[in-house]
Order: sequence, then structure tokens, then C-alpha cells
Amino acid sequence: MQLFFKTGKLAKQFNSDRELKRAHGDRQAELIRECLDDLGAVECLADMWTLPQHRCHQLTGNLKGVFSLDLVHPYRLLFRSADDPLPQLEDGGIDLAWVRSAEILGVENTHGK
Repeated sequence: MQLFFKTGKLAKQFNSDRELKRAHGDRQAELIRECLDDLGAVECLADMWTLPQHRCHQLTGNLKGVFSLDLVHPYRLLFRSADDPLPQLEDGGIDLAWVRSAEILGVENTHGK
């Protein structure tokens, strides 16, 4: 998949091992890098479900349309489809097999939202 970042600042941080470690610590930075590498390597978002170590899942409520990957608990790497138009199923859900790009939103603890 093709990866984009919500902001230039986020792109700079996530593309520098030094900045990533400074902002998130060694272990978290390592997990973020693994997530980004795997996201970038898959053909479509549906393929992320074959990588159970990331526990990719779609969020609900005020984060509807956003996906997350597990990091150091309780933090998650958040992203959404960057495809335009958004590939949709007949029932209105997102067609994961046709999501070919992702916009990285950041790292958050989604349990308090």
C-alpha cells in the first residue's frame, strides 16, 4: 500500500528513527516501524488481517472509518484509507480488498475516547 501522513511534522518524525525514538521510546518506535513496514508491503488493507501480530481493526463511534494497529498497550497506530473515492461495499462498509493507500494519523490511546 501507498502511505501518506496527516502532517509534514508527522512524516518527518515517522521517517526518522532518531525522532521516532525520541517521541515514543525505543520499544514503541520499533513497533511503529514494523507496522509501517508491513502496511507499506501489503497490496491492500485486507492483507493486514493475515498479520495477527498487529491486530488490525476498524474503530467505531467518533473514530468511525479509522483503523488501528496494536503498539505497546494501550497505544495504537491510527490510520484511514487515503483512497478517493473510498471503496465501499453495498452495505456502506469499507471494501478492504480495494483500499490501496493509507493516511497515517498518529499514535493514540483510543480506550479513553
